[in-house]
Formats: sequence, structure tokens, C-alpha cells
Amino acid sequence: MIERSTMLNKDKENEMELFGYRTERWRHALCILGYICSLGFLLLLFYWKPEWAVWCHCVPCTLEEADVVLLRTTDEYKKYSKKKVKWIHPDWSCVTPGHEIYAAEEPVLNKLIRKSECKVRCIRVQKTRYIWNTADSMFQKIGVLDDKLSCSDIHTHYGGGLTRQEQEIRRQVCGPNAIEVKIVPIWKLLFKEVLNPLYFFNAYTLGTWFATGYIEYSMAIIILTLLSIGATIYNLRMQSMKLRNMVESHNNVIVTVLQKDGAIKEMESQYLVPGDVIILTGKKLYLPCDAILISGVCVLNESMLTGESIPVTKTPLPNVDNSVPWKIHIGENDRGHVLFCGTEIIKTKSRSDGPVKAVVLQTGFNTAKGDLVRSILYPKPVNFKLHRDAFRVIMGLVALSAIGVIYTVIVFSLNGASANELVLMSFIMATSAIPAALPAALTVGVLYAQIRLKKQGIFCISPQRISVCGQLNLICFDKTGTLTEDGLDLWGIVPSGDNSFTEVQRFSPGYTLSWSPLLGAMASCHSLVVLDGKIHGDPLDLKMFEGTGWELEECKTGWKSDGEISSCVIVKPGPSARMVPVKGICVLRQFPFSSGLQRMSVITQVLGGKDRIGFLKGAPEMVIHLCKPETVPFNFSITLDYYTMQGFRVIGLAYKLLESNEHLKIEQVTREEVESDLLFLGLLIMENRLKPETNPALQELNSANIRMVMLTGDNLQTACTVGLNSQMVPFASTLLVLEASDPEGDQPASIASHTMEGNRENGHKQDENSAANRALWSDNRRVDRYHYAMSGKSYETIVQHFPHLVPDILLNGTIFARMTPKQKSKIIEDFQKLDYFVGMCGDGANDCGALKMAHAGISLSQLEASVASPFTSKIPNIECVPKLLNEFKWSSAKAGPIQTPGTASLASSAAVRCSALYYQCDCADNGIYSGAAAALVQ
Repeated sequence: MIERSTMLNKDKENEMELFGYRTERWRHALCILGYICSLGFLLLLFYWKPEWAVWCHCVPCTLEEADVVLLRTTDEYKKYSKKKVKWIHPDWSCVTPGHEIYAAEEPVLNKLIRKSECKVRCIRVQKTRYIWNTADSMFQKIGVLDDKLSCSDIHTHYGGGLTRQEQEIRRQVCGPNAIEVKIVPIWKLLFKEVLNPLYFFNAYTLGTWFATGYIEYSMAIIILTLLSIGATIYNLRMQSMKLRNMVESHNNVIVTVLQKDGAIKEMESQYLVPGDVIILTGKKLYLPCDAILISGVCVLNESMLTGESIPVTKTPLPNVDNSVPWKIHIGENDRGHVLFCGTEIIKTKSRSDGPVKAVVLQTGFNTAKGDLVRSILYPKPVNFKLHRDAFRVIMGLVALSAIGVIYTVIVFSLNGASANELVLMSFIMATSAIPAALPAALTVGVLYAQIRLKKQGIFCISPQRISVCGQLNLICFDKTGTLTEDGLDLWGIVPSGDNSFTEVQRFSPGYTLSWSPLLGAMASCHSLVVLDGKIHGDPLDLKMFEGTGWELEECKTGWKSDGEISSCVIVKPGPSARMVPVKGICVLRQFPFSSGLQRMSVITQVLGGKDRIGFLKGAPEMVIHLCKPETVPFNFSITLDYYTMQGFRVIGLAYKLLESNEHLKIEQVTREEVESDLLFLGLLIMENRLKPETNPALQELNSANIRMVMLTGDNLQTACTVGLNSQMVPFASTLLVLEASDPEGDQPASIASHTMEGNRENGHKQDENSAANRALWSDNRRVDRYHYAMSGKSYETIVQHFPHLVPDILLNGTIFARMTPKQKSKIIEDFQKLDYFVGMCGDGANDCGALKMAHAGISLSQLEASVASPFTSKIPNIECVPKLLNEFKWSSAKAGPIQTPGTASLASSAAVRCSALYYQCDCADNGIYSGAAAALVQ
């Protein structure tokens, strides 16, 4: 049986429920008659309520029979929209009879069309095309490569490209690879703007005032309203033009495409389809699609996505022979193999298996850049509670108006007023509760707030979130690059030897290291690249490499090893380095840093030598789990705690000699082979200072009774020290560090705790079930006295095994360290479930998910706008947070302390809530940009 409804984008952020309807002619005729009899009011009502239009014009039916579909969001808003089902008529003249058009692994495409006379049904939702899959009886997204493909499937079936027949049919079904933004005519913008319900009330109010002789005041309101409408339309028009110009320049990029017959063809990027193989020649290029790298290495600038201009290295997708989907096999490191649309290719490095190639993964609005544009065109509604409260305020004002009307009728009737005077005064009283200038004033207020933010270096792609900023009562901060300096100073190294640490070696001007595997790891285990004669990359890698005194250069002619010839990076001793017994080290392959894995590694070979050496660096706790136990110093934990408690950033280093196999190519070596059975080398100590603006900004937030939380991927002890030094944890409070353990054998899950004060640690540890801890878990006077600190793994264990403690953890947790990007997003979502209004401030690199999840995400970036967050600040520190919150402080700044979630912090007045309601209505009515403007006025 075919269902009448289904889910669209199931388990995704934009999940919707889809219902099928069939248009009935007699219903349609009755609706037209209703339009005429109601003088167009029924048509206006259907404009505001599209679901009512569908219910009146159509009858429910199966999705296979439907010519109209009704979509409803699955969030708390339950917002409706309607779409007409259209038909695609592919041209089958290019298809050879009996030819299999699509690869067998692609059920969405291959099951779609089997006969040349069939047509394809499709709908277009938020610029994305969905086609009707007859085999599965559902609408599915088109323009993407099937997620079920394994790594070997992508290499085997797409490594050689598509045939011309496959390309042609896919173009007709998937549509062009273009991100098109149409400039809406001014008359249509004006029509959509004035159809706001509040403007109708405004017209009623002004008409009544004119009838009673309030000419001057009415004219002033009309002028203000016209100015606000004009400003709104001007901004929408300018943003429409700016957005179109931004995307149009990359819609027709010339790319080199490899076809299945071996032919290489240059074509415009708008003709690319999923499955095409593009050849990257090394020229600087803005990618016109999302693609999976299958050979070679690419260095990209992903500032459009993350806000960081640090070059990012992408490695090829491993050719692993299994049936596991490639995303599941790669895990959290899938971004390390994907080239995203809109990012700039800075450099490519070919390998022994030919040129640098990538398989087109997604096209059009399905790409990362398309997602950015779509988020501007169709921003996700925010703050349902604020919208609900605003509606209650309006209803309260309407009730007051009704009481006033009744009172007026009674008083004027008792005084013998005429019917004309009675009706007229009743109409006037109905307009007294809600100010006629409110819609215009609030529109101008939001626009002016954007202009003020722009002058302060804060850019916004979702203006409706400015209103939410006034209610933020919890701000989450990343640590490195946000609270602390971007740059790190190399403080020293602690080498390992004979199952213990040797004496620390402090770095000072002119100090250089002697030859050892530790020096080799510092010189080669990084992701630095040479661009225009300068070394670029992560500040940590840069400081580490500069401390060696070595030099970095690109091997232009290629490095030959065991019959393989491939380009590589070579590091050599510089003039300031000590004499060493080697000429240099060649970095043959790199496994980039993964925030999920908390490490990176490289495969190297000494110049003139034959042995291959693997070096690894990462979080010390992660590194020792990959090392042989006998090589880890017995005092590892004590030494690590000693430095992290002083606020240092500590990096672990390790290495191993790789087995020599003449038949095994470098590209075939897996990450697991390199990152196992390592020999521990020692600890690299980096000094990371607080930014001078951090303490004043945190103090200002604290004085406004706004709670602050740290979410960082750094070491827990280091994070605790930063939290104490920055006064995020006040001196009068106790910082309680929690360590949760999963069940092991017969031992149940447990929680241990110890307190920290400044740089001193009280080492008593307690079980969660002890008498002392039972008192601690109680609610007695804990809100102001205790702050929790824990790792991401401990938090997950508590959520799984101690769910009754989660509310207490969320109410009093201040420092969460060793957090993966997914864990950051999850904890922000958990805060929101407790009715917190959450802001997030980060550098945009590993915080993208958290920045999007928060009510107001602020990315510290030099870009004007990025896909990372709704707000982008050119201010390179957290001073931007108080400035953003100050843009919406109509309520009293003397609000009481926030003891429980849900208490309004800054914005609680009726004017704030009325503005939110008006703004939300404006979002619903504007078809191209939600709100007065979709991005900051340029």
C-alpha cells in the first residue's frame, strides 16, 4: 500500500513531513467564487495560511497520484508550505537501446528510469530538486552521489569517469550545476512587504484616525511607515543583487573532466553531474561543486566554510575493498577527503598513480556553498518561546482593546451619543492598545542594529537572530584562538627515555636541538605548506617547526622511492640548525589532523635512506594509547598534570619504523598501520596566554548575570587553569573535576571527583555513591559555590549511565574539555532543552556545528560572512559578544541572577516580544529573504 505521507530529508536538519493531494475542479471553482464574494480577503487568508488553501482546493490522495504536495516542518513551529508536482521529460534519443544508463550501485538513479517513454515526477523545495522514486514510492533528493557507495565502489566505478550518455541523462534529471539567485522585481517585494498582517492593522488605524480628524499625526505615521517599507525593499533589493553577483561568478568555471573512454574535455562547470571526474591541474581554482578526492593531495583555503584562512590539506579517499558506505568507514574524518564547493584550491600534489582527480559528489544547492546561500534565503526559525510569548502579549493588548471598546459603548450610550459617534469612538478605542508606529519602528530598529553592528566589524546573515541575542543567558566559548592567543610560544620539550622522562629542555633564543627522532618528528609531522615563498599553516605547527631551525621546500621534480615517483615536501636543516648526520627528510604522505581522532601522522623517509618512518603527534592521552606500553614513562600522568595545571598546551610525540614492502605503495598504507605500536618520544610544551581582552569581556558578561561555559578540545587540566585564571570560575567558588568511567567486567560505571583551586589540586577522590558525594549531588546551596569540569568522554558516560545527574551537570558545568565537534553540538542542544538561550563564540574551525546549533553563533573571522555561523566578527577576540548583546537591550540591565534556566536575562519587555512577533511574521511573508534583510547591508 502506498502511503499518503512520507518524510523528506529524514533525520536531517531540514526534515519535513510531506502529504499528497489531488486538485478537484469543483473545489477550485468554489474557491474562486469565495475570492469574489469576499472581495479578495479569502485569497489573502490563503496567502497567510497555505495549508488552508490546499485543504480547500484539493483532496488527500497517495503521493503517486498527487499533483500538489503539502510540506510541514517537524520542529515546534509546524510551518506549512505547498509545492506543485512537475514533470521532467528526458531526451532519450542519445541512449543506445539496451544500454544500462546508471551504475548498479545507484538505486535512486538506476531504479528511476527503465523505459524510454517514461516521465519523471519532481518537486522543488528550497531550491533543491526531489524526484519520485517509483521503486521505493517516495521523493528523494537528486544531484548527489549515493551515500551507500563504499570506498571501493567510488574508485572502481567512478575513477575512470562517466560515459557521454550517462552525463547527458544525468544533466536532464539532476539539472544544471548552478547556484542561481533571481533578483525579485521591486513590485513583488513591495507586494509581499505590505501583505504583512500588522500593516493591515496599521491601515485600519490610520483610516480611523483620518475619519476623526487626526490629520497631522496620521500623516507622520504614514511617512514613517513609507520610509520603513522603502528601507526594507531597498535592502532586500541590494542583498538580492549582491548575493547573485557573489554566486554568479562561480557558476561558469572552466573545469577539466575525464570521460570513461579516456578523453579529457574542458567544459563549463554548470554541466557537471554527480559521478563526473574532474582533473585538478594545480592552478588556483574556486571549486564549483563538492567532490571526493580519489588521487593526489590538495591544499585548500576553506575560509568560506570555517572562517579560518589556514590552508587545509586534503588526502585521497582510501581504496578499501569492503561493502561499508564510505562515510561510515571514514567516520568523523570524512571532511579530510572532501573538497567543498566555494573553497579555493591553492596547490595540488600528484602521486604515482597519475594526476590529481576528484569525483563530483554534489552539485547546485546541494553543495556546501549552496547550503550557505540557502541558509540566507531560507533561515531556520529560531526562538519558538519568544514567538509564543510575543503572541500572548499581542493577545493581551487585544483583550485590553476589547475591554476599552465595551467601556466606550456603555459610557457613550449612557450619555446619549448618536450611533455614528458610538461606532466611531469604538473604532478609535480599538486602535489605542497597539501603537500604529510599532511595525515601522521595529523594522527600522532591526535595520539600524545591523548597520551599527557592521560599523563594529560584526556581520550577520540571519538578522532575525539579533532579536534573540537580547535573551541569551548562557554563552559558550572555545578556548584556543578565542579566549587565548592564536599564536603559541614554544616553551620546551620533555624527552622520554628508559621508561621515564629526562630533564626538560627549555627553548631560548638561539637554542637548537641535536639530532634524534624527536627532532625528526618536530621537523616533519605538520601540515605546513609553502605559498609564494612563505610558510603557511596552523600556528602550533608553525611554532614547532620554527623551533627546529630547519627549512621547508617543495620537491618540484618528484621524489623517487622503490620505483615510485611522486611530489612531496622536503625539510632540511637551516643555517641556524645544528649539524646533523642527515641531509633532510622527505614527507611522502600525510594523514591530516582530525579533531575526532585528536592526532595527525606522516610517513617520511630520510634523504638517501631506504627506511620509512612514521611520526605522530596529538593529544598526549591519545598518543600513549597508540604506543607500546613499555615505552611510556611511568610518571607520565604526573608530568602531564604538572604542565597542564600551569596552563601550558602539551602535545605528545611518537614514531615507528615501518615495515619495508616493495610491493606495497605509499598510497596503500593505511592510517591504522602507521598509528599503532609506536615508540613514545616525549612531550612538546607550548605556552598559550590569555588574550588581554578576555578578562574584561568575561567580567562584563558576569556583571550582566550571563552564565559562561568553556567548550574546548584541549586538555582538561589546561582548560581548568584557563578557566580559573580568566575568572570564568570565580575565586570564591570550588572547581570540581569529574571523571566518569564506563563499566568494565563486573565493575559498574562510576564517577570520581577531585577539587581544584588555582594551580593547586586536592587529590581526594570519591565514588558517586559515597555519603560525601550524595550530599554534593543535592541542590543545597550549590548554584553559586560549585562549578563542574569534565571531559567529553566523561560527559557521554554520565549521560548514558547516570541520566539523573545530567540536569545538575548542565546547571553547574563550566568547563568541558577534550570535546569533539559532535560533542560540542550535543551539549549545546542539551542546554537548549533546559530552556537556556545559548550563544556560542569560536574560531569557526572545529566549532561549525556548535555555532549553527546555538541560538546565536559568532565566528571570529576576517571574512564578512561564512557558512560557519549566523554572525561573523572581524574583532579577533570575545569583545564582540557584549557588543552583540548590547544591540538589543530594551529591558532593564538590573535583572536578577539567573538561578534556573528559562529566566530572561536582558530582553523581557513587551516591546521586545512584540518586535519578535512582527519580525517572525515578516519572515513568513517574505519569499526571498526572511526579515528586513537577509544579510548585512554592504
